[in-house]
Amino acid sequence: MSNDKSIAKPWGGRFSEATDAFVEAFTASVTFDRRMYAQDIRGSIAHARMLAKVGVLNENERDAIVAGLEEIEGEIESGKFPWSVSLEDVHMNIEARLTEKIGIIGKKLHTGRSRNDQVATDMRLYLRDEIDAIAAELKRLQSGLIELAEQHADTIMPGFTHLQVAQPITFGHHLLAWNEMLQRDAQRLADCRRRTNVMPLGAAALAGTSYPIDRAYTAQLLGFDAVAENSLDAVSDRDFIIEFCACAALIMTHLSRFSEELVLWVSQQFDFVELGDSFCTGSSIMPQKKNPDVPELVRGKSGRVYGNLLGLLTLMKGQPLAYNKDNQEDKEPLFDSIDTVKASLRVFADMIPGIRVKADNMRAAALRGFSTATDLADYLVRKGVPFRDAHEIVGKAVRHGIETGQDLAEMSLETLRRFSPALDEDVFEVLTPEGSCAARKHIGGTAPEQVRAAARRARERLADC
Repeated sequence: MSNDKSIAKPWGGRFSEATDAFVEAFTASVTFDRRMYAQDIRGSIAHARMLAKVGVLNENERDAIVAGLEEIEGEIESGKFPWSVSLEDVHMNIEARLTEKIGIIGKKLHTGRSRNDQVATDMRLYLRDEIDAIAAELKRLQSGLIELAEQHADTIMPGFTHLQVAQPITFGHHLLAWNEMLQRDAQRLADCRRRTNVMPLGAAALAGTSYPIDRAYTAQLLGFDAVAENSLDAVSDRDFIIEFCACAALIMTHLSRFSEELVLWVSQQFDFVELGDSFCTGSSIMPQKKNPDVPELVRGKSGRVYGNLLGLLTLMKGQPLAYNKDNQEDKEPLFDSIDTVKASLRVFADMIPGIRVKADNMRAAALRGFSTATDLADYLVRKGVPFRDAHEIVGKAVRHGIETGQDLAEMSLETLRRFSPALDEDVFEVLTPEGSCAARKHIGGTAPEQVRAAARRARERLADC
């Protein structure tokens, strides 16, 4: 990257001394905001076309500006663009290069706008594009979860509370719980996108402009749903960034929870699933190890996204209207959150289809911990026993099972009837994990038929997105 101090500042007329070299580097943002070059060029092309429409530029000037900007985009994409820290940011680098290419006409592009409304517009365009990319990865992950859930609608596993065996469920039901979390994430992203898709351009520095601009036309060219109503708010608002980072934090919360379960499930103590080799690593000293590095790393990366959210809230809490240089600090945490969430979703979407499920181990675990105790209590209630009495009866049966090392399903009818004469031979139908799951056949329940129906509904929702 060039650092040519002889480059004139577009705002330099007011100053009689050159910017200190360290201050110049300290205040520059081009090292990170250059990733918005495509959005900056897109916004500038739309601005030029609007200026021509209202008569501020003639057609030849407009065409020269548009052609020059398109050439600059090609230079950037080919790696030939001469970025300069002396020009501070992506906007001034592109504008200076445009003037270098097409002469004085390039200096007319900035008519009727400020870097304040320009950067706010660039960031909204950039975030809108990234929300769409993240939503696509989210959808891909959901699709993989739904498909795996359909494959394992009948696979028995233990459901847990307090990380202790609670009741039998199916693996498909568990996977669809993950999908529900992601579905809420998708809805939040879509809602955030609506508030992001409002155009600040035309607010200029803070008060608007005296030129006869047509903001509605510019918004139409850029695909914005509306224009910002208040020029002060338009240039200083960063709510849309904070809102996205809150959405990102929740996505990472969910991925971190998934990761925690996968880390447990691949351990020898659980041994429920195995991850593909390409998503694990070994140990430099222990040759037997297969470490679940991907879910562990995703779990760890959640912390940096939380930190970005808190940092942005702190950044904005004390700022007076309108724009302040503090807002230069909004980009790096935003970019980091975007990169982290997008990469985490991508690696999960790639990893999920390759999970190998150890169904026998899952079912064996569901048989431990008296997981059908609630089913036995429900059975007694259906026989006319009040629930509180049924709860006590089953508790005594469980205590006997602990003392004798027997699960409820392993006890004889004679033994079970010592606790209640209401128990009959058909009680064993509810004491199997399959019977327990099959009985929960309402919407939202873990019965295999309901899991398949829920998967179909989830797939239909996904198709409508």
